[in-house]
Amino acid sequence: RCVEAWAMAVPWTGFPLAELIKRVEPTSEAKYIKMTTFVDRTVALNQLRFWYPWPYTEALTIEEGMNELTLLATGIYGKPMPKQHGAPIRLVVPWKYGFKNIKSIVAIEFVKERPKTFWEELGPNEYGFWANVNPNFPHPRWSQAEERMLGTDEKRATLIFNGYEKWVASMYPDLKNRLYFNSSCQLL
Repeated sequence: RCVEAWAMAVPWTGFPLAELIKRVEPTSEAKYIKMTTFVDRTVALNQLRFWYPWPYTEALTIEEGMNELTLLATGIYGKPMPKQHGAPIRLVVPWKYGFKNIKSIVAIEFVKERPKTFWEELGPNEYGFWANVNPNFPHPRWSQAEERMLGTDEKRATLIFNGYEKWVASMYPDLKNRLYFNSSCQLL
């Protein structure tokens, strides 16, 4: 589900991020997982745009990373992940807006302090850290109440947490607090 109100259903393959976390055994001081994408301006020409804070970074809380729905995807449609979809590995967090699903991950760090992410740094009033799907909190420039399915252009009502409320809402203590959703979410 994109913050720009389009959506698609994708059959990802991969493994739970929780499995990596268990194998790595981060210390109890680690509260967040920071992920970084590749930088190669000869391949990714948009990275020539010097006004963007490259490399692309994204982050989750350890609790979000341990959720059984959080996936490190290595394939799509039953085939290995192609470059245009984020090879060799990408994050899939189905209850969050798409910009949280970082592609082409080259580094994963377990950190104590909440890192500032790419879009949060670029547009903090539009793209907050939490980025949970909620139809009741509009983006500053458009509604989140409906989504348009790519391929069919079918419009349908947006579901809170993209339909995963039963499995993820307990991680966010105040569902009426804009902090936990897509825009105007800066922590002070």
